[in-house]
Amino acid sequence: MELRKTFQFEAAHLLPHLPEDHKCRRLHGHSFQVEVVIEGDCDPELGWVMDYADIKAAFKPFWNQLDHHYLNEIPGLENPTSENVAIWVWEKLKPELPMLIEVVVAETCNARCVYRGPKA
Repeated sequence: MELRKTFQFEAAHLLPHLPEDHKCRRLHGHSFQVEVVIEGDCDPELGWVMDYADIKAAFKPFWNQLDHHYLNEIPGLENPTSENVAIWVWEKLKPELPMLIEVVVAETCNARCVYRGPKA
């Protein structure tokens, strides 16, 4: 079974390695969405894989770091592309959610990045 829990945060960023005239090099903001995906067996007694509240609790401290902040100032997000945000979230969450299999970061309603962890 897979469980998917979506979180939203508002944040500003710029992409410092792009050419000066690229629109994403300028300071701008997004209503980001992060989808956290875990996979596991359904507990026959409880009837679930995991409590969604546990996923929320694991993500909450990182949401607090991201929401209404300038991403470039967060350690590890100096170049806050969707890809780098997905990796950052993965690295923060994986120790708390060992069943984590995927992190999806959307910076607009039609542009998203899917990260499934490091290749073995």
